[in-house]
Amino acid sequence: MKKFSLIAILFLSVLLLQNCTKDTVTATAASNTLFFADINDTTWTADTVNAAVTYTSAAKTKVFTCTAVALNKEVNMSVTLPGAANTNGFTIGTYNVDATSNVVMSYYTEQKNQSGNYVLTPQGTVSPGSGSVVISAVDSVKKVMTGTFSLTSEKNNYDSNGNIVSVNIAVISSGAFNNMPYTFKSN
Repeated sequence: MKKFSLIAILFLSVLLLQNCTKDTVTATAASNTLFFADINDTTWTADTVNAAVTYTSAAKTKVFTCTAVALNKEVNMSVTLPGAANTNGFTIGTYNVDATSNVVMSYYTEQKNQSGNYVLTPQGTVSPGSGSVVISAVDSVKKVMTGTFSLTSEKNNYDSNGNIVSVNIAVISSGAFNNMPYTFKSN
């Protein structure tokens, strides 16, 4: 009888532990989405993405540019490497918006212009320290790039006397591009 009770207790313990394990499993997901971000706490996925790496021999610079568009929103980034070599890859690293023009980021939204047409217009500016691009992987043979980005764009609104009456802030966080294809051009 003791053996039966011991086996029953072990069996119940295994069932209990199995159920506990199911409750505590952490799910991880890999995204195959090409380009996405959280814009003001709402997930946004680009439906059109254009990325390029351009080498300019006269200036010895290499520039990575990317434009992503969807749902009347546009995210742009440009990273310039001075003194770069003429190769079709790009240097892995963290690039921050600073006082130079080496890293430029912008966020556009659709607005009605004076003619009554809807056009994409800048949603303020990204100040030094308010944006970064992290390039974490580059395959220069397949010409694909992976990385993350974030930015905060600010736009001051003025009254007729030039006083600031409000500030629009757009926070683009948790941005990522996954195996994003790019073109290479050398001139």
